[in-house]
Amino acid sequence: MGRSHALSGWCAGLAVAPLVGLTSVAEMVPFAAATAGYALLPDLDHPGASASRLLGPVTRLVSGAVRAFSGVLYNLTKGPRDEEGTGKHRHATHTLVAAVLLGFLAAGLGDRGKWAVLAVAVTGLVLAADALGDWIILAVLAAAGWSVVGVGPASGAADAVQAGLTQIGGWIGVAVAVGMFVHCLGDSLTRSGCPWLWPLPIRGETWYEIRLPRPFRFSTGHWFEHAVIVPVLTIGGVLLLPGALQIVQRLFDATTVWLAGQS
Repeated sequence: MGRSHALSGWCAGLAVAPLVGLTSVAEMVPFAAATAGYALLPDLDHPGASASRLLGPVTRLVSGAVRAFSGVLYNLTKGPRDEEGTGKHRHATHTLVAAVLLGFLAAGLGDRGKWAVLAVAVTGLVLAADALGDWIILAVLAAAGWSVVGVGPASGAADAVQAGLTQIGGWIGVAVAVGMFVHCLGDSLTRSGCPWLWPLPIRGETWYEIRLPRPFRFSTGHWFEHAVIVPVLTIGGVLLLPGALQIVQRLFDATTVWLAGQS
């Protein structure tokens, strides 16, 4: 579900951006791109996920450590009615607790300096590009270039870049947390569900899988994901861009006027 998760993260980023004070294209696009990337992070607990394969042996090693930690945590905290499974995939990283903790951790890197912040942002961007394609990198570069060109002289451009890095430090933690939580919501649409309310005990389970009613669930990679969910998220990701709805409205009005003139 890599593409679906990334697209849902992109849409969520565009929707949440105004809530954290980001309203222009130059601000919203990098935020949405980072959110799209970190919507893939929870699947670091699966050896075949794009996040686990991204940097070859480095991310495979991290993935192994994450799976081992998740398995230990599962066995230490499972309730009397939890399954006798390994607890590695869709467990520790697929919780609201993990999203919030890693969000705070990313936000705290802002105190480490601009390069730490930039590293977190670029990691999210690379993850997003791996799932969605290089167009997302071009979109971020175009948005950044637009903001720099708008300030005029070279000294102003340097100040704009510096201000941009400072601004990223203010929202990168939100992007990480929102992306990871949106991933959990996406997994809740599948047959397996997602235990993102851990450690809240539900029916004797601390790892209770939240999921839709049975008729509305689908399997990972099912035709419904590719034929319905991905197109809907793609359209939503375009319409959520600043000014997109106004453009659609103008096109609709122009088409209506033209059709009226033909009748």
